[in-house]
Amino acid sequence: MTRTRPSGRLDQRRPPVRPHGPRVPRQIKPHYWFAEQLLAVLSGQRPVHWLLGHTVGAAYEQLVCLAPQTPLRPADARRPLVRHCDLAHPAPGVIEAFARIGAGDRVSAMAFRLEQGRDLRWRCAAVEIGPRA
Repeated sequence: MTRTRPSGRLDQRRPPVRPHGPRVPRQIKPHYWFAEQLLAVLSGQRPVHWLLGHTVGAAYEQLVCLAPQTPLRPADARRPLVRHCDLAHPAPGVIEAFARIGAGDRVSAMAFRLEQGRDLRWRCAAVEIGPRA
C-alpha cells in the first residue's frame, strides 16, 4: 500500500496546486528593480551618480535635487523597504509605476516613469515622492 499523506494524518487534504511554469522573481521586473534602486538613492544608502546610466535628462536632475534631502530616510534605524510596486503601460515602451515604501510604521509613496530605449534598456524618465506627513 502506497501512502500519499504523512503518517498519522487522517484527512484527505492536499497541498495547494501551483500554476505551471516558472515564477519570475520581482527583482528582474524593471519596475521593481528601479523601485529598489531609487529607494537606495533617496534614502541615502547610495550616491546619486549610481543611477547615472539608468536615467534620462530631467530624471537625473530631479534625483540630484531630491537626494540631498534624503526624503525616504527613516526617522529611526530601520531600513526602508519596497512593500509593493505596481505599474501601468500608458504606451508601448513606457511604464508608469508607483511604490509603497515602508520603514516601521511609516509608509511613503514614490512614483516614477520608465522609458525603453532603442537598445531595449529601461531608463527612468521622471521621479516623484509623495508628501511627507
